[in-house]
This record gives sequence, C-alpha cells and structure tokens, in this order.
Amino acid sequence: MKLFALGDLHLSQGCAKPMDIFGANWDGHADRIAGAWERLVGPEDVVLIPGDISWAMHMQQAAYDLELIARLPGRKVLLRGNHDYWWDSLAKVRAALPAGMYALQNDSLSFGGIAIAGTRGWVCPGSALFDAARDQKLYQRELMRLELSLKAMEQGQRRVCMLHYPPFNERRQQSGFTELLEAHGVERVIYGHLHGKSCKNAFEGERGGIVYTLCSADHLEFTPKLILEV
Repeated sequence: MKLFALGDLHLSQGCAKPMDIFGANWDGHADRIAGAWERLVGPEDVVLIPGDISWAMHMQQAAYDLELIARLPGRKVLLRGNHDYWWDSLAKVRAALPAGMYALQNDSLSFGGIAIAGTRGWVCPGSALFDAARDQKLYQRELMRLELSLKAMEQGQRRVCMLHYPPFNERRQQSGFTELLEAHGVERVIYGHLHGKSCKNAFEGERGGIVYTLCSADHLEFTPKLILEV
C-alpha cells in the first residue's frame, strides 16, 4: 500500500469558479490532477486530501466534485479547509461521501498499519496575519481538535498527521501544533493552504523528529506525492 497526499484541489465542477484566473499554471487543472492520479495511484492505495477540496457553497454543488474524486483510484481521506464552505456537519458530510471516501474530524483512521490523524489548523501566533482578538480562540480550538485526533490513533502503527494550515508561522517557530505532534510520536506531517510565492518560504524537511511536506496541488504540479509505502 502506498500513501499519497494532494491538497487544495479547488475543484469547481458544480459552480463557476475557473482557477486559471490565478495563473496559467491552473489551466485545466482538474484534468491534470485526474491524469496524474490515474497514472500513480492504485486501488488499494490511500490519498490524503487536506482541505480546500471544492469551491462549492453547499453540498448539492460539492457532489459533482466529490463524484469526480470518487471515480479516481484508491481510498481518499478528506479534511476540511478554510474554503470548504460546503462542509456542513460531520454527520451530513459522511452521509454524502461516496464509497471509499472518509472525512476526518476529531478522530483518526487506520489503513495498512498507518494511523492518520488531523485537523484544519489555523494561523499560528507570531505570524504577521495573527490577530489575537480574532484568532486566539480559533487557534486554541484547533489545538484541542488535533489533540483529540492524536489521542484516537491506534497504538503500534506508523503515525501520519494531515493539516490544512501550516503548523508554524512564516518564521518557522515552534507552535502548539508542533508540540502536540512531537509529543504524540508523529512520523510525517502533510499540510497545504499555501500557493504561489508563499510556497517558496514554506518549510519542508525534518524537524523535531518529524518530516513535514507541503502538498498544495499547484506546488506539486497537480500530482499526488508519495509519502509512505508499506
């Protein structure tokens, strides 16, 4: 079994939101994702999708994008991003997902000896974008959600965590997220959210015993990235 990651798909099959307005590299990105995915991913593999899946505003619109993903090979684990406005209650999301697709929130999943945890995350303290009055409460809530998910991971398995937001600020300082990830023995962390020039300053590599990987779709040239193989 191979574990892949590809975030920030920003699909819009059910609504008018062409992504090429953000740059020529987004032209035909849905077809490019599908082509690369079908070439690399097998039916027993798992693909982590850490948020910003669809531009849809409600579930009826999102169904077109979810069906597109469902037709692709492998099993898929979805996480909510800051632009996933269609993501309603967890029960409604899980009821609407096609077979072989799983929503992760406040819990964990296991596939072939790999335990997967995660949460959306938030802007970290020390970031130029962090406003304590606006962001502190959301940051603390996401820390609680991450801890719940990490505590739910099965023992004796390799540990992977997915976040939508980076788990540190642009100065790459330690955060509550990195402290929890290290305390719970996580091996790999994948995250997204960043695009374009922001990717150049993104941290990728090993720190604190954890390997971090940015997996925004445009950063990976719309190709799922192999994270682990068991």
